[in-house]
Amino acid sequence: MATDLSTLKSDLTRRMDGAIETLRREFAGLRTGRASPALIEPVRVEAYGTETPLTQVGTIAVPEARMLTVQVWDRSLVNNVVKAIRDCGLGLNPAADGQLVRVPIPQLTGERRNELAKAAHRYAEGSKVAIRGVRRDGMEQTKAIEKKHEISQDDEKRWADEIQKLTDQYIKKIDEALAEKDKEIKQV
Repeated sequence: MATDLSTLKSDLTRRMDGAIETLRREFAGLRTGRASPALIEPVRVEAYGTETPLTQVGTIAVPEARMLTVQVWDRSLVNNVVKAIRDCGLGLNPAADGQLVRVPIPQLTGERRNELAKAAHRYAEGSKVAIRGVRRDGMEQTKAIEKKHEISQDDEKRWADEIQKLTDQYIKKIDEALAEKDKEIKQV
């Protein structure tokens, strides 16, 4: 457990950076012009009794500008892959062709733009929840250190304020990234 503020802050910063990086990868999947494997990489498939990332049950490819394919390695998982992609909330309608799942990328309509915007908001909210979880862990560590009398109550309050400032900075980064993605979705 961290016994000084800089160590605690660097650990919390590293974890919050991870949440921001995850958000960037998820936003990369919300490409609006061309088909991109990142669009369906976050999809999780029911496989062998557990939720498994799509990339661990098949190979994603882009054979043409408006088409994705998933070469499923285990024939028994093809229907699960189709269902997972259909239910992921991106408005995609995959079709199985043997062990190959074809995922046509529809033209962007107003409705499709709204679906993409909603997905972006869901991803951003998930990142905010992750950031708040990191903040909660930091606050708990700070209280535990204070209870052990390793820092004073005044220091504990100051550390808590620093953690809150750090959290606010990261929430602002998420809001800025979301605003940028929203603008990109609506412009295309």
